[in-house]
Amino acid sequence: MPVNARVRAVPNFLVCLNAAHSFMEAQDAASAPVRFKKLQAEVVKARALLSFAPTSGRPARFLDAKSGWGQFQAEQARQIAQALGLPELRELVLARHVVPYAHSEGEVVLLSLRHERQLGYGLPKHPT
Repeated sequence: MPVNARVRAVPNFLVCLNAAHSFMEAQDAASAPVRFKKLQAEVVKARALLSFAPTSGRPARFLDAKSGWGQFQAEQARQIAQALGLPELRELVLARHVVPYAHSEGEVVLLSLRHERQLGYGLPKHPT
């Protein structure tokens, strides 16, 4: 049965989405509108999927980071999830991007967005 969880994003997610758009523009202005529209469509599908099944993403691999920076980001993500009152952290893989999110059975909060080739996430300092 569908869960129909509430899916929302912290403002940082929109910052990351805008950064992706800016990068696409700088990389190739001619193809950027089509590529960004495709990314937006993937995000819309991801929201629908997570609403239906909040555990659809894979376990958050960044939580097992070995480097100092990776461990810092993992702890930052754990603190954000705790502040939001959401016990689980997962990540959803899109075509070329990864979306980390915190969730419970009835709520999903998108935290960030990164390209598959980016090393780290731009996580918010505060969850709101």
